[in-house]
Amino acid sequence: MKTATIGLALALAGTTAHAGTRYVIADRMLDVETGTYRANPLIAVEDGKIVAVGSGAAPAGANVVDLRGHTILPGLIDMHVHLTGSARIRGYRSLEYTDAFWPTLGVGNARDMLRAGFTTVRNLGSADYADVALKQGIDGGFYPGPRIVPATWSFGATGGHCGGSNLLPPSYKEQTERGVNGPEAVRFQVRENRRFGAGVIKVCATGGVFSKNTEPGQQQMTFEELKAAADEAHMLGLKVAAHAHGAEGIKAAIRAGIDTIEHASLIDDEGLRLAKERGAWLSMDIFNTEFTQSEGKATGALEENLRKDREVAQVQRDNFRKAVRMGVRQVFGSDAGVMPHGTAGGQFATMVQYGMTPLQAIQAATLNAAEALGQKGQVGTLKPGAWADMVAVKGDPLADIRELAGVDAVVKGGVLVE
Repeated sequence: MKTATIGLALALAGTTAHAGTRYVIADRMLDVETGTYRANPLIAVEDGKIVAVGSGAAPAGANVVDLRGHTILPGLIDMHVHLTGSARIRGYRSLEYTDAFWPTLGVGNARDMLRAGFTTVRNLGSADYADVALKQGIDGGFYPGPRIVPATWSFGATGGHCGGSNLLPPSYKEQTERGVNGPEAVRFQVRENRRFGAGVIKVCATGGVFSKNTEPGQQQMTFEELKAAADEAHMLGLKVAAHAHGAEGIKAAIRAGIDTIEHASLIDDEGLRLAKERGAWLSMDIFNTEFTQSEGKATGALEENLRKDREVAQVQRDNFRKAVRMGVRQVFGSDAGVMPHGTAGGQFATMVQYGMTPLQAIQAATLNAAEALGQKGQVGTLKPGAWADMVAVKGDPLADIRELAGVDAVVKGGVLVE
């Protein structure tokens, strides 16, 4: 990540700074709704939130975050991360580490996501409520990181993806995820997750790539189970994300009322039409396969996993392009943790390569993601009432989306991130 030269500049103006107000200045600001730029933006921040957006110089004596020489845009949102995982540890190698090791990874991974420009993330699955603990640590100011929407335990059908460990014999009752059976068990798990801090529910509708003895195309939760998850979560005011690679599982999840479809690798034309008709969001991680294929063997990934990754990678990218052409709603989801967290911004260029305009890719990680989170107007925008979260780059991200692969500066809540 490039380091910005940020100086404290006190502009000479005819007014005096209001106590408690901080100002952010830059050369220009991208309006992600219209794709237009505002020159010389002046953003006033109080208590971490934007109170006014204008242009010109800051008042005399003001507390200023000086980003002159840069373009600013809203802080980025990654809708699919795994903060307590490591891209360097796969397969049986994970059994070398004690249970308490995994939450410790979250502090560094959260820091890396923030430095990469992601000021809000949705953590889709974490054992022992570790993502809730990370959120508490970050919100309490103990260490830096993005705003976290935690899912706590992800769950699926017993023996399937997200249905418990597939690596160990029955005598070892390792529980990294939870297997549930039947609509009532699903309802209980939704309530249990919410009870202990979940801000979103994650279910696994199909098999997966990085689990043993499951196939991505297999549907593993019934429509009734998926509908129970959606109905219960929505009653409690929560959104639901469904891991779903296979075409039939995707369609069952959309028909059940699931809000976001994760991966959507093998989605067919009927599924794309259904997603568009029902307003479901697709979150397609089309960037990470280069890392998994080049580094997977060294990380301990099983050949079974690498084979599945190879089989779905290009199909997923082609279906991403089809979804763009059809106007299906999409959000940015990298699956960070499958590849190193700090590299998540590299996905923007892949999204453009496979059919999005730079503005569409940026909107997927700002406006669209905020709406899919249920936080429209709070994140993903630089307007009064929103958190003062933003990133700065030296170039023009609409001309070269690769600017977002290595942002120059990050501001969270009006405070420059070191």
